Amino acid sequence: MKILRTVAAVGIAKKLVTEARKPENQAKIKAASEKLKSRTRGRRPS
Repeated sequence: MKILRTVAAVGIAKKLVTEARKPENQAKIKAASEKLKSRTRGRRPS
């Protein structure tokens, strides 16, 4: 069973890397990253 999980994880990771290389997806990733950073900037650690 561990072999099947590993193969599935590798397949999913390969698909993510392939999709992340596309320019339109890079723009979406960058926008999401900026949105996340702007949320965390306003907070101060306690």
